[in-house]
Amino acid sequence: MNEILMHRGGELVTRDQLDLITMPEPTESYVPVSHYHLADKFLTISQDILRDYVLIGENYGIARQGNQLFAVLKFKNAKSDLGLSIAFRNSYDRSMAIGMAIGATVFVCDNLALSGEIVVMKKHTKNVWAELEETAITTIYKSQKNYEQIVADAEAFKSLPMDNMEAFKLMGMLFGNNIVSLRQMTVLKSEWLRPSFEEFRPRNLWSFYNACTESLKSTPPSSIMEKHVRLHNSIRKLIN
Repeated sequence: MNEILMHRGGELVTRDQLDLITMPEPTESYVPVSHYHLADKFLTISQDILRDYVLIGENYGIARQGNQLFAVLKFKNAKSDLGLSIAFRNSYDRSMAIGMAIGATVFVCDNLALSGEIVVMKKHTKNVWAELEETAITTIYKSQKNYEQIVADAEAFKSLPMDNMEAFKLMGMLFGNNIVSLRQMTVLKSEWLRPSFEEFRPRNLWSFYNACTESLKSTPPSSIMEKHVRLHNSIRKLIN
């Protein structure tokens, strides 16, 4: 996502710049995991496993002077106008555990869709790298099934018409359930009423969903994956 971490204090960086951020010193109970080496490890494993996909983008956002990282690796195949995405996070200040989630990227707007479970890695102990690699391999092997479900959900969302009244009710539900903040509601309403992209002018659930994911771009790294998963699960209930 080219616009991840738009919230105050967030900054977009390259993968190489991650290696310039000072890591905390390890202790007997805490072994920091390098942002750079984590990104490099996930990228290598993803490219080894996703043989039918091509890497088309990698985005890294940092916050709290580099102590928090949120990143997305984006892959594409010839089967869909949605890309397979691998999202992950890390921290140097122990504010959040290493986490990983599989989803999709909407190419036209770079919006992120995440569903399923967020895989939370083991705490930063001396065996963290061994578990990281094992968990990442297992998660990415399962990624294509999760991605295919999101692609199917997107088609179902497109088939469900929605008017303004229905959209406003859903906005209230998302705000009431703390999925969308008060500040994000302004973006959500604007994107629904005046979509920035022609593809989302049809009045259907897919257009509403993308208005929501556009608003979530300002979510802090500590909760952005959870918010996307909760959004997808909430919207998906409307088609079941």
